[in-house]
Amino acid sequence: MKFTPALFIAYGSLLAAEPLQMKLWPQGAPERPGFQMEAEKEVPKKNAKDVLRLTNVTEPMITVFQPEKPNGAAVLVCPGGGYGILAYEHEGSQVCEFLNLHGITGILLKYRVPKRDPNDPSREPLQDAQRAMGLIRHHAAEWSIKPDRVGILGFSAGGHLTVMTALHANERTYSIDPKLDVEDATPNFAIPVYPAYLVSKDQSTRLLPGFEVSAKAPPMCLVHAQDDPWPASGSALLYLEYKKKNLPAELHIYAKGGHGFGMKKNGQPINEWPLRVVEWMKSMGYLD
Repeated sequence: MKFTPALFIAYGSLLAAEPLQMKLWPQGAPERPGFQMEAEKEVPKKNAKDVLRLTNVTEPMITVFQPEKPNGAAVLVCPGGGYGILAYEHEGSQVCEFLNLHGITGILLKYRVPKRDPNDPSREPLQDAQRAMGLIRHHAAEWSIKPDRVGILGFSAGGHLTVMTALHANERTYSIDPKLDVEDATPNFAIPVYPAYLVSKDQSTRLLPGFEVSAKAPPMCLVHAQDDPWPASGSALLYLEYKKKNLPAELHIYAKGGHGFGMKKNGQPINEWPLRVVEWMKSMGYLD
């Protein structure tokens, strides 16, 4: 079945009426001492075709998009934006709505941006993802989610965050709250879509430090375009690390697509990547 905007109309009854929002840090996010930032805001659009961007996020949260007939699977969705902004629609809410069409609960992560430390840009976003995984599993029964079918999907910087969460889920830099966190925050599967920062642009044949794959790494499905300025070799090299460990992984590298396509449509084969992901989830047994 080809995915088109018309499907949202035809299958509108499958979408939850009102998504649920929940703060990740009821007592405030663990920021560095003395940290201050302007209020959260939308970045003005350059034209009618421009995408929605959020920045100055200091109160991270999750928004739960529940399908009318959930199948037990859930995916935490991490928008991209270079750890400076969040591309909140075409790499966020629209992804959750698509997942709902297939009975999957989509959970949109609004993580902290812009980066607090240029030398460690994913530190606070990783905290937010780790806490989000805990909240999802704590509320799994309430949200009709099976706690062993909770995955994560992200784009660009959000793809980097997806990989970091998959490989470093239990390396905490904050104090764990048993009421909100879980001991093991590792997602059951991970879907990085054009992940950035896995390799450097001038040395794209070697993974950067921090992406060592252990035997406990969750199954992964990677999506990239060959003409992406953030080299597709990053996804390919990560796939090979999985292959060395004989761990489940799938890799899709399309000839064309560039960077940042998300849920935008341009008539190219890469637009079908969401269906390939759903097919992979079915093949892995995450969808009944």
